[in-house]
Amino acid sequence: MTKKKIVIDLKDITELRHYFHQYPELSNNEVNTTKKIKEILTGWGVSILPTSLNTGLLAEIKGKQPGAVIALRADIDALPVQEKTNLTFKSLNSGVMHACGHDLHLTSLLGAIKYFKDNQEQIKGTIQFLFQPAEEAGGGAEQVIEKKVLKDVKAILGFHNNPNLPVGTIALQSGPMMAGCYKFEVTIKGQGSHGAKPEKGRDPIIASTEIVGALQTIVSRNVNPQDAVVISVTNINAGSVWNVIPSEAYFQGTVRLFDEKNAELVKQRLFELVEGIAKAYGQSVEIDWSERALPINNDSDLTQIVINSLSNTVHKPLLSMAGEDFATYQKKIPGVFAFIGSNGSPDAADWHEPNFVGLDETLKTGVNYFIEGAQGLLEYLSEKVN
Repeated sequence: MTKKKIVIDLKDITELRHYFHQYPELSNNEVNTTKKIKEILTGWGVSILPTSLNTGLLAEIKGKQPGAVIALRADIDALPVQEKTNLTFKSLNSGVMHACGHDLHLTSLLGAIKYFKDNQEQIKGTIQFLFQPAEEAGGGAEQVIEKKVLKDVKAILGFHNNPNLPVGTIALQSGPMMAGCYKFEVTIKGQGSHGAKPEKGRDPIIASTEIVGALQTIVSRNVNPQDAVVISVTNINAGSVWNVIPSEAYFQGTVRLFDEKNAELVKQRLFELVEGIAKAYGQSVEIDWSERALPINNDSDLTQIVINSLSNTVHKPLLSMAGEDFATYQKKIPGVFAFIGSNGSPDAADWHEPNFVGLDETLKTGVNYFIEGAQGLLEYLSEKVN
């Protein structure tokens, strides 16, 4: 692809960002969002490929010259959060908000599509544009993979806005970027009794509190201190009456880490501790462990190609313990994922907060990242094939 100075009128893209921010939709319910994206792309003459996705879509622009197929991905879903910002274009859907900035992602991708459609003769190969549903609820990327939406794709590119970084900042490196996210749920089954007669029962509250404390030893006594691993119990529930010991107790939580081998270790030790302590207290347990997102791990070769292609200075990222299902693609397709600054104010609210504000100025960097990254990947992959 012959590189050309990127000139984009962001006025229309910014207006589209405001529209999508005002009308957010939850995971797997992005019906109107998908419809609006289709209307925009159809108006631009961009091909929309048939898929079996219920929401979200895949579009494509073929270059005038043969070459590799790459994909650019943006997520499109919002969160069950009541917006509390002072934005003039704040959410009009009660209890739903783009509190993670996916409206910035999808409109950055739209800006890149508009550029490539207007400069189609430059493209050497094929660019597919994935508007992915259900990143927040988990399972969106799995839907895309399971339904074989991405065919013959040799590389995939994505980003997440980061309110902790100033607008115009791109943070990127090969290897880890965001943590793997795992969920555990534990039900402890004992025997209820009157609070005045504890000897008549087997108290699941005592067992659960013992277990919760013991879980912290998984990291402190099993994991290499140089590895980042977090285990958090986030919800405990037992009983409903002040003078009765319940028969069951329940707790759930999350594990965050960057190395899949540590995920195997944590899971093994969690099961051993929970089952062992419960047995010691004469109780039984049910444990559910689920993988919500794999650790993001950028391909080293492709990451360097993207870094060399960008006009922005690229900064070393601060690793995030938050999870992102872009990693699901990286398990099948070499991929590159970056952070792009969306605020940078010292008091900026973080992701998922009702006061989260991603600035419009983020779009310029987001659009350029997609365009320049795609140009670099196509050049590299086409040369590699030839």
